[in-house]
Amino acid sequence: MTGAYARFGKRLCDLVFAWGVLIATSPIMFVIAILIWLDNPGPVFYRQERIGRHGRPFRLWKFRSMVIGAEHKGAGALVEKQDARVTRVGRVIRKLSLDEIPQLFNVVAGDMSVVGPRPGLRYQFEQYDDVQRGRLKVRPGVTGWAQINGRNSIDWGRRIELDLEYIERLSFGLDLRIMALTIPSVLKGGDMIASADYWKERAKARAAAGSGAVPNAAVPNAAVPNGPAVPNAAVPNGPAVPNAAGPNGPAVDDGPNHAGAQRQ
Repeated sequence: MTGAYARFGKRLCDLVFAWGVLIATSPIMFVIAILIWLDNPGPVFYRQERIGRHGRPFRLWKFRSMVIGAEHKGAGALVEKQDARVTRVGRVIRKLSLDEIPQLFNVVAGDMSVVGPRPGLRYQFEQYDDVQRGRLKVRPGVTGWAQINGRNSIDWGRRIELDLEYIERLSFGLDLRIMALTIPSVLKGGDMIASADYWKERAKARAAAGSGAVPNAAVPNAAVPNGPAVPNAAVPNGPAVPNAAGPNGPAVDDGPNHAGAQRQ
């Protein structure tokens, strides 16, 4: 990650690509904004704090796909399958990841890159171990290596492994490959949502282990949609690593999904 591309070329490519797509998709963005407002009057954009490069927080932009104040209703930060808080228009733009387009403004601002690990939420970042913090060495991305290799259908342990693998192999060719595979990956994967919030379950397990209430307890993995959960083995001095989910973008997402919501 010390080559000329990583230091200079990647940022230049980000700016050229982001401005080009924003200009080309501006009519589509205008239509989406009108449809969002007609379907559920209110702000058409949703802004959420995420953690970026070197642990610096920033405000991530998305098209609003849920009702106003969704994070204070229902499942809170967790986005459930067939979640009633997701609007009709929101369900479509989430499925096609069109809600992620405004993140190109974050790319222009320098908070994100087109390709990179999906940005996490603060409560997730606060639980990163030393290895997981390695994903903060680069700017978070709109899409990434993990997103084209399973999105939210893979558990967080594997997702972070893929993020670290991407950082180790970072190159212009790899970024082009990821960008080329993002659209078919989105169309194939749909709006996959995990059934439990991995990071919250992990925090509970740590708290229980610290109090001695549940010694050597493992934290189960979230079920993959249309598939069974895959339990982790108990770890004597710490919890196992499961899957995750999040709001309007955190189940993350993240991202191309997915977040975020998070589809990361």
